[in-house]
Amino acid sequence: MMTATTLSSLLQSFFTDRLISQRGASPHTIASYRDTFRLLFTFTEKQLNKPPSKVTLDDLNAPFIGAFLDHIQSCRCNGARTRNLRLTALRSFFQYAAFQDPTRSAHIQRVLAIPTKRYERRLIDFLARPEIQAILAAPERTTWTGRRDHALLMLAIQTGLRLSELISLRRCDIALGAGAHVRCYGKGRKERSTPLTKQTVAIMKAWLQEGGGSESDVVFPNARGTHLSPDGVQYLLAKHVAHARETCPSLKEKRVSPHVLRHTAAMELLQSGVDHSVIALWLGHESPETTHIYLQADLAIKEKILEKTKPMDVKAGRYHPSDKLLQFLNSL
Repeated sequence: MMTATTLSSLLQSFFTDRLISQRGASPHTIASYRDTFRLLFTFTEKQLNKPPSKVTLDDLNAPFIGAFLDHIQSCRCNGARTRNLRLTALRSFFQYAAFQDPTRSAHIQRVLAIPTKRYERRLIDFLARPEIQAILAAPERTTWTGRRDHALLMLAIQTGLRLSELISLRRCDIALGAGAHVRCYGKGRKERSTPLTKQTVAIMKAWLQEGGGSESDVVFPNARGTHLSPDGVQYLLAKHVAHARETCPSLKEKRVSPHVLRHTAAMELLQSGVDHSVIALWLGHESPETTHIYLQADLAIKEKILEKTKPMDVKAGRYHPSDKLLQFLNSL
């Protein structure tokens, strides 16, 4: 039987050896997995009256893990996506445990058999051209913060960078000469380069010239000269969207987040006729299948398909071959 001490050391080696040393997991992944086990051990302490150091692998059986997953949905009001995210972390640990202690295979397999939960997939939100123009016009460009916000919004909408990629950009990551592009490290620490339009190049060139500084400085600093926080970007975007709603009423019906700007970049590419596999490369998706959400959300594409269908009130014709040989073959 695996003792409590062994479970404790196993979990520590899972983080230090498997995730950090072997897989080179990102800080975001480490933090997400860490929070999962924090929640799990808080749950075990309440349910079993055991501190984390006394919990054994036998305590973490399939029914108990299922109860924990139900708890984070019912008591913490987390959605199915968050539940599945926690289950992914637990599965990763139990897969590691299976290699370390094959004698516990049956116990572990029952935990690994816990299915992910299905959930409703809403159509993605994205901005139409008039809404894009209204938001880009919202920042007051007579001020330093207004010019920064305008450059940030323009780059986000044109490139589709993730929020984490956007705020971590440094001046050395942007090339504005021939073949202008922005370089970033996305999920899975994959490096990618995204080309920039002439309009974006002009805006970024003016902004970088104004800011000055070294190549290692962040592109979009806060008032103290350090990284903008995710909450800071959320705040400035909400402020400019509220202003843009005064001139663009359709924005009143939309909740605009930084990720909606990323969706908007993808939809702009799709509506321009770019293949979805190229869009996947542009956005740094692991698989082209991820971009199918944009195909589902594009009403214009569906309307074009509808135009090619035959009206229901038109009587279907019947094919009559004119060639005698075809008539013979069809009669067989």
